[in-house]
Amino acid sequence: MSTKINTDSSPVHKVTVAALLVTIGIVFGDIGTSPLYVMKAVMGASGTHDADYVTGAVSCVIWTLTLQTTLKYVVIALRADNKGEGGILALYSLIKGMKRRWLYIFAAVGASALIADGVITPAMTVTSAVEGVRALKADAPVLPIVLIIITGIFFIQRLGTNAIGRLFGPFMLVWFLMLGVMGASHFADCWLIMRAFNPWYAVKLLIDYPGWFLILGAVFLCTTGAEALYSDLGHCGRKNITYCWIFVKVMLIFNYLGQGAWIISQGNGLSGDANPFYGIMPHWFLPAGIIISTGAAIIASQALLSGSFTIFSEAMSLDFWPRLRIKYPSTLKGQLYIPLVNCFLFVGCVLTVLIFRTSGHMEAAYGLAITITMLMTTMLLALYLRNKGVPRWAVALFAVVFTMIEGAFFVANMFKFAHGGWFTILIAGIVCGVMIVWHRAEIIRRKYMEYLDFSRYTGIISDIKADEKIPPYASNVVYMSRSDDAGRVESKLVYSIINKQPKRADHYWIIRVEFTDHPDTLEYERSVIIPGTLTSFKFRIGFRIPPQLSVYFRQAVEDMVSDGLLDLTSNYPSLRRHGIPGDFRFIVIRRVFSSSSQCKPSDRVLMNLHSMLRRMELDTEKAFGLDTSTVSVETVPLIINTRTPKRIARVK
Repeated sequence: MSTKINTDSSPVHKVTVAALLVTIGIVFGDIGTSPLYVMKAVMGASGTHDADYVTGAVSCVIWTLTLQTTLKYVVIALRADNKGEGGILALYSLIKGMKRRWLYIFAAVGASALIADGVITPAMTVTSAVEGVRALKADAPVLPIVLIIITGIFFIQRLGTNAIGRLFGPFMLVWFLMLGVMGASHFADCWLIMRAFNPWYAVKLLIDYPGWFLILGAVFLCTTGAEALYSDLGHCGRKNITYCWIFVKVMLIFNYLGQGAWIISQGNGLSGDANPFYGIMPHWFLPAGIIISTGAAIIASQALLSGSFTIFSEAMSLDFWPRLRIKYPSTLKGQLYIPLVNCFLFVGCVLTVLIFRTSGHMEAAYGLAITITMLMTTMLLALYLRNKGVPRWAVALFAVVFTMIEGAFFVANMFKFAHGGWFTILIAGIVCGVMIVWHRAEIIRRKYMEYLDFSRYTGIISDIKADEKIPPYASNVVYMSRSDDAGRVESKLVYSIINKQPKRADHYWIIRVEFTDHPDTLEYERSVIIPGTLTSFKFRIGFRIPPQLSVYFRQAVEDMVSDGLLDLTSNYPSLRRHGIPGDFRFIVIRRVFSSSSQCKPSDRVLMNLHSMLRRMELDTEKAFGLDTSTVSVETVPLIINTRTPKRIARVK
């Protein structure tokens, strides 16, 4: 029997003015704030600022936005949705059934690199915005202001952003209109900048200038928010993102063209430390421009933090990360808060600011990690397209074109490794290491669990229930099982009922949980093993649904009562006389890797690392929302034997 407890199906994102406004506010913050630093980085990549160089650089920006962001992400990737959800882990969920063992490595590497990008982006964006105050006062204390703003951003995460989130859309609309107007107002500075629409000038730049790799590394910063755009698919829907991108892209290109024209018009009189973004602002508008820019940077940072929380939540459901405490600070769909992750990201952001101190130095650390994510997304997208029946030649063309583009950007950014790229790679490496160790260890743990046929033990369990010489353990005993089949359970579970203090009860319950690839699934199956005695529930929970098992289990039991299949009244005469229901006792079996295991040294190291990582994991009873006052934990050894152990010999 299959019953839906509750259904929160993926929403149909209609295209309305309100939906478009929300989309502008929460999707395009990262890519929308790139004009703050891209052209400044382009200027710093070369000692010359002549018309050919600037035109070629702007042409590179335009065609990067067109090929990388528009074609790959908006046109192709947004169609690869998992019940409306996007992002590299949602994409992995769509193709993990292809049974290719190495797929999880692509997902782990890509997700960890995206987390590393989420650490440095708030620091980079906020610092770039606040540095504008130096156009008003050269010795302004930028660093303390940046640290105060970043601290405030991370502090409000625990409170939720439901109320202020409504302001994001209108504010970002003002931001993009400001970008477009400021840029367009400087076209007349040098109309030759319009040649940037011709891709030949981009190609010519990369051929003529020996430092092409530095230029590409700077240009790539214009598209770093494309991966975040894909991750936000579930919040707004493909059509809303697509329509908004048309407007956003036009405003971005206008601003880049305006900055380019302004740089050319300045000639050799342009200071190397000047930021063209603030250079195109009228002096009277600078205070307002700095405030708006800082606000946009804060909104962009907020969007990245929300995306990071979502990535970790999905990673937990897909067995890539230990289960952590997740809080839901508001009723807004999809908004969650993970305290430990928030602390980790905050420390990373503060270290970024303190180590690099200026946005110019942060540019060296920025971009390298996200190129890795984009390469991994390309690989997974190619497999997804092939799995959907797209012709091999089309898939090969897609893979070759974008691997070459992103490979070139990766090589270009690798030249920045020693100057700061090491920082993001270090963060990504730590996160990736945890993901791979945890995922591989979970596979090994599942592989060496022994399962028994429940039907062989139903007679014994019925006899235990009827044996009045065995003291009652509880009216209802509830076990959690990892088995996929209701007819099979772990040997340790059977041992707990029968051998380890025989547990006499009126009813026995088995709870099995399946985290589905569909984000909003919430349903269960009911299997009656022994009528009136033993029942198994299988809960299917989407990776965006909080696993509150006590609530779902109670609802499922109430369904049985309403169907007339169950009487929960206690069997103790004194309690039954007053209609008092029996008690429930949850039993969690905790499997601990045994040092007596006979396995490969590599597996032993892996399992020991897994045991260390489990120290930061939330207890099973808390992770699954069980009532901790009614939970008993039984620790059992997990023995992994991949070779025959020595047998002791008796001496006669």
